[in-house]
Amino acid sequence: MAKLNYFTVGSNRLEDAKAFYDALLGSIEMNPVYEHPSGGRLYRGKGVGMFGVLGPFDGGEACIGNGTMAGFGFDTQAEVDAFHAKALALGGVCDGAPGERMPGMYFAYFRDLDGNKLCAYNLSRPS
Repeated sequence: MAKLNYFTVGSNRLEDAKAFYDALLGSIEMNPVYEHPSGGRLYRGKGVGMFGVLGPFDGGEACIGNGTMAGFGFDTQAEVDAFHAKALALGGVCDGAPGERMPGMYFAYFRDLDGNKLCAYNLSRPS
């Protein structure tokens, strides 16, 4: 069976983006594992796939994908809240406050420093 195991976003501000993601992903024990030739960085945590912030392969400007979003799953709603709050404290922008979107499905949305949309979610009952 196939499984999705990595996601990347582009950045035009790689040094700022790496500082943002070092702090944000470090808060959930995802650490840098590779310095990408584009000037970007790949991250990985125990038991999870990889996430990367990269300069575009074609050398052009990075732009956000309209409708593109990466999701980070958490065991509890409190972890979702903390991750969302950390992103905002690091300069991210709220794009949907934490809350239940349908029974048993708790989501929070934010945009990173370049406008890429990310989501934190929990699919269990309230914690």
